[in-house]
Amino acid sequence: MAKKYGIGDSPLRRWVRAYKEFGRNGLLVKKTKQFYSVHFKIDVLNFMKRTGASYQDTAIHFNLNDPTLVASWYHRFLKEGIEGLQKNSKGRPSMSKKQKSTANNQEKTMSRKEQLERENELLRLEVAYLKKLKAFRENQDAFLEKHK
Repeated sequence: MAKKYGIGDSPLRRWVRAYKEFGRNGLLVKKTKQFYSVHFKIDVLNFMKRTGASYQDTAIHFNLNDPTLVASWYHRFLKEGIEGLQKNSKGRPSMSKKQKSTANNQEKTMSRKEQLERENELLRLEVAYLKKLKAFRENQDAFLEKHK
């Protein structure tokens, strides 16, 4: 049947499995973008690692009808770590020159003291983030239990 319609066996098997698990809803493409928290993504990946489940089995276990979503989380996690699982904006950034110029003008109008205070605040945030990241990498299970 796959040859008849010019598609590979793999997508066809995925669709059949999704239909068996979720019915017609398993084949529908969602019109709204679903947001998944970093914590949820880590839970999904931990389940897959603990059980040795495939992307498809993991997606079904967590009621996701798209196993490629789990695969993309897994690959981003391997490549970039936790940062790769955080929400990232999609699409092209705007090409408006006005935004850049207003940002530059705003920086110029800030006094030297305000600029230093802003930089200091950003550095504090970065240090706090790095501390949490280090704690997570040292002991993932304890970190996840603490933040449930």
